[in-house]
Amino acid sequence: MKIVVYGLGIIGASLAAALKKAGHLVLGKNRSRAPVAYALEHGMIDGEADGFEGADVVFLALPPRVAIAALEERFPQGCIVADICGVKQPLEEAAFSKPRAYRYVGTHPMAGKETSGIRSASETLFCGANLVLTRAPETDEGALCVLRALAADAGFGRIIECTAAEHDRMIALTSQLAHVVANAYVTSPLTERCVGFTGGSFQDMTRVAPVDEYVWAELYCMNRTALLNEIDRISARLKDFRTALAASDEEALKALQREGKACFAAFFQKN
Repeated sequence: MKIVVYGLGIIGASLAAALKKAGHLVLGKNRSRAPVAYALEHGMIDGEADGFEGADVVFLALPPRVAIAALEERFPQGCIVADICGVKQPLEEAAFSKPRAYRYVGTHPMAGKETSGIRSASETLFCGANLVLTRAPETDEGALCVLRALAADAGFGRIIECTAAEHDRMIALTSQLAHVVANAYVTSPLTERCVGFTGGSFQDMTRVAPVDEYVWAELYCMNRTALLNEIDRISARLKDFRTALAASDEEALKALQREGKACFAAFFQKN
């Protein structure tokens, strides 16, 4: 299968390398030339794509607004075009806003690192990872089948299908809120003096704090309503803890922690 990956950052280059390893013909395309040269030098792609001619599948590994613009490119008739952005509703609305020669599917690989760029890419990045595929009434079933097969080739473990709206609600909690909280957490003036005082809890809380602010600010704003709901929810929960602590109410603090513990246990029983 001939695959073009447009955008050779950490996610795009990792996907290209994994699919090339699986035996597909993979070409890379990027807005700047250096990542293409790096991908060729390190065997992540088979060649550079000048356009999309003859492509069976094109992955748009681009920031959301750039990906939306790229949906207007001339893709081959019947080609599958899949964006891998961290928000789905704006992309889906743009793709299905008019008849297309290509078949669009929204995807979101649930994997990454706190670093970015092609030098952080790895052909094993998606091994065992989750992949979300979004489905709409306009979604082509054959295209979904192809993407499920490619996901298996790339090493993904669990594949979830849902609507774009459900994806964006869930990702506000599981990804975006986590990044907001981590970034806010490290702004304490005590952070600069915490060497020697840290353990696993600190590492877990801060790992994603230094991610690319340009990428994430765009994602936050494009999923504003869902993320605001989650920020409001956690703010109210923190206020409950503060109220109990201000009153030295140990029973209330225990009750709050028991509720969180029960939610944590319920999640892991299902997974």
